[in-house]
Amino acid sequence: MLGRTAQNIGIIAHRLSKNVTFYINELAPPFSGRQTPASETHKPLILMLPWYGSRPQAVAKYCEIYFRTGFDVLVVESEVKDFLWPHWGLDHGERLLELLQSDRFVSRPLLVHAFSIGGFTFAQLLVHMSQDLQKYQPLIERIKGQVYDSLVVGSLEMMAVGLGKTVFPPLEILVKSASLLYFSTFKHQTVDYFNEAIEAFRNTPVTAPVLVFFCENDMMSNPQAVEELIDHWQKRGMDVTAKKWEDSTHAGHLKRHRQDYLTSLDTFFCSLHIIPLKAKM
Repeated sequence: MLGRTAQNIGIIAHRLSKNVTFYINELAPPFSGRQTPASETHKPLILMLPWYGSRPQAVAKYCEIYFRTGFDVLVVESEVKDFLWPHWGLDHGERLLELLQSDRFVSRPLLVHAFSIGGFTFAQLLVHMSQDLQKYQPLIERIKGQVYDSLVVGSLEMMAVGLGKTVFPPLEILVKSASLLYFSTFKHQTVDYFNEAIEAFRNTPVTAPVLVFFCENDMMSNPQAVEELIDHWQKRGMDVTAKKWEDSTHAGHLKRHRQDYLTSLDTFFCSLHIIPLKAKM
């Protein structure tokens, strides 16, 4: 997906499935004095969940931030069908959980970076975790930090607006209307599942520190709902840092506010003691 740029900086891409790509950073990792099999199996892994319809070049810019620090990155792309029929999304989430617990990844600390609808993908994982805490406790403990960028938070109408803007922008009003009718008609197969995922996300079993990026003018993310979510997490005792802009772009904060974004990300990861002081984002 990252093409020539990834090859130039020593990145090897492994397509694990249709929507999952594992990028191995062959540069000497900064997490140990020298590269050894043991250091590789314990090197932190970024679980990146991009926004729906994201272009490879756009996702590459985020991956390259982590490549520069020595991280490997597991990119899991979302499909609109997993959102429109959440039961399929739950199946997708279960397969991802199995992958994260496979021999290749089972010893590796995890850092989550989810954008937009990618937050819903992670919520599907949380549904499974919440339903079987004993089974997933080791995985929960491996998650050391969470970054959420432009979460789609708010009303069902906001979800429909999001679909219109991402699925087929030229007919976004029609898509919005059709989506609301669809949600109403198939309430038990859609809305009830959405509510379950939202509840799992609000009362997440993953209490690792969180960094949230959002803005005041995002048509697909209600800033008041984001602030309420942050407040709810903080009242639960979670360590939450927020970076908000008055004017920005949905899933485009890095482009609009690059220095602010990188500084916030660097400070957050340094606070987790994941990135050595000499490694800069």
